[in-house]
Amino acid sequence: MKHVNTFFAAGILLALTVLCAGCSSSKTQEIPTETEAPEWTKSAVLYEVNLRQYTQSGTINEFSEHLGTLKDMGINTLWFMPIHPISVTNRSGKLGSYYSVSDYRDVNPEFGTKEDFKALVDKAHDVGFHVMLDWVANHTGWDNAWITEHPDWYTHKDGSIISPEGMGWPDVADLNYDNADMRKEMIECMKYWVTEYDVDGFRCDYAAGVPEDFWREARIELDKVKDIYMLEEDLGGQATANLEYGFDSNYAAKVYETLLAVAKDGKTADKLKLYLPATDNNTFPMYYLDNHDINSWDRTIDEAFSEDVLPSMYSLIFTLPGIPMIYSGDEIAYNKNIAFMEKDTIDWNRTGRDYRGLIKELSLIKASHPALYSDNTDGFEIIKLENKNVFAFKRVAEGDELICIFNMSKREQDNIDLSGMITGKEEVIFSGKTDDYNVGGELPTGTYSFLPWEFYIIAAK
Repeated sequence: MKHVNTFFAAGILLALTVLCAGCSSSKTQEIPTETEAPEWTKSAVLYEVNLRQYTQSGTINEFSEHLGTLKDMGINTLWFMPIHPISVTNRSGKLGSYYSVSDYRDVNPEFGTKEDFKALVDKAHDVGFHVMLDWVANHTGWDNAWITEHPDWYTHKDGSIISPEGMGWPDVADLNYDNADMRKEMIECMKYWVTEYDVDGFRCDYAAGVPEDFWREARIELDKVKDIYMLEEDLGGQATANLEYGFDSNYAAKVYETLLAVAKDGKTADKLKLYLPATDNNTFPMYYLDNHDINSWDRTIDEAFSEDVLPSMYSLIFTLPGIPMIYSGDEIAYNKNIAFMEKDTIDWNRTGRDYRGLIKELSLIKASHPALYSDNTDGFEIIKLENKNVFAFKRVAEGDELICIFNMSKREQDNIDLSGMITGKEEVIFSGKTDDYNVGGELPTGTYSFLPWEFYIIAAK
């Protein structure tokens, strides 16, 4: 168990000290109270790169050859699963977990060299991507040098370093956030990748396991180097305090779970309103239909969302307030659980399906409409309809107004009264009907019947 109270009290004391020190000067140093995501996140479309499995070699250099394909698909932000060397001691599986880090300042030799990664980041920046690293702050691998050089940096029980309790992760050792020296070095390691490699942000693994005041301290220090984007993995809503200062986004896990249930006819779409953002700061969610954990351990995107359902689900996560994320293979609805700790190259010809064109169109729509910007949570309004299966909402910003309507059901929904939201002067900019989706389409007006999974993105004039 992490002992947060000591450092929370220390943080308060430090804040008071800083304030008192400033009392004698003409300017009082302010303690930051909230973050603000970089400007580029407004139209960000995030792609989680499973580097090991993306290409036959699993190397940085071979992946680099595919940047053009991702760019053409509308992706503009790359999140790399951890690129660091993986511990051998107590390793799980043949190749081990990405999340068992043996050296925070190095690159896994199976992937390439630090020079290879620097060249990749530079190339990605040149063609218009932003680059994020997956950061594992809660624990390290068992042959990380910190184990022998700084055993006091770890959590002990009965005189021995332990794995995180109750998590089932025997291949990693739990870090002790009561240790100020460890906290300082962890931040220095994060700064290393921003300073030396110019990365643009971090997705932080199991952020709820690390004290909130650490993330606050880290964000303050990292923002001194450059304006970064911080995404926390917080599946159970255990660490919402991290969004007060430290992180810009967290996982919209409850939205994913609801969409999964809706796709399986287990819930009605109106339940989504319980989990959509209603924040009064600068944060916004990250939406997904898949990720590395879900794919490897639970279900594939194809198992979760069938072929008739997937276009509407993609269109929904691109139009809700927040950032949409695509996992490696989602663009072909990859129907195989990708091995987590073994080599298991994605077969890009396996499914015969291709959603790259859909993702590209949705990315272009998001980028060209301020109403759909990620941080526009204030300009979001759910439109009430007398039907629990048809989900409609309005997005408004800077004179831009969109109306989005989705039949989130496998059944036709008859006699939906649209007269209160559609005047007939609007324009359909994207729509989906049966297994077809396209730019434009006929405007639904009056009393309308929606086919299963039919959807519309409509611009008001």
